[in-house]
Amino acid sequence: MNTDKKNWISDKAFFWLVLGVSVAVLAVVVLLRYLPTEFRPNLALAKHLPFINAVLNSCVSVALLLGFYMIRVRRNKALHQVFMLLAFLISALFLVSYVTYHTSMDHTEYCGEGLMKGLYYTILFSHIMLAAIILPLVLYTIYFSTTGNLVKHRKLARWTFPIWLYVSVTGVLVYVLISPCYPWNQ
Repeated sequence: MNTDKKNWISDKAFFWLVLGVSVAVLAVVVLLRYLPTEFRPNLALAKHLPFINAVLNSCVSVALLLGFYMIRVRRNKALHQVFMLLAFLISALFLVSYVTYHTSMDHTEYCGEGLMKGLYYTILFSHIMLAAIILPLVLYTIYFSTTGNLVKHRKLARWTFPIWLYVSVTGVLVYVLISPCYPWNQ
């Protein structure tokens, strides 16, 4: 373990911080699904948010791939960190947009049938399950990097990167599949 950098927070305290943030984010997302319509903001912008979310997810995917390329091919740690931080910041913007949309609009059911419906729900289910665990993985991966524990960072990044990339790519795919079902597109 690299002890050159002094930890600003203990590993145990960081665990509780990550657990608290992860549970709080998950709880807010779940609760928004059941928020009565009269308590939701009625924003004209809300109907454009799914497209904006897909664009944000696309940008996250690109930033992740560029970050991976910078560290694996170019061996450029500085640019790797820039692209990974960019992916994290865009993901945070996505989360704000996602929460705003689901606070403002009713849930949209998938309108396709047959094989496409099965494919959609398979992708959606895997996307949701992995999206629920990606936040703590990302936070810990960043934590290990910033505290100088590069052994743990690399070990965890081997899991974090493909899951995060899958979540961002399938987020775009979910949008593409459900977008014809939005009331304003029918």
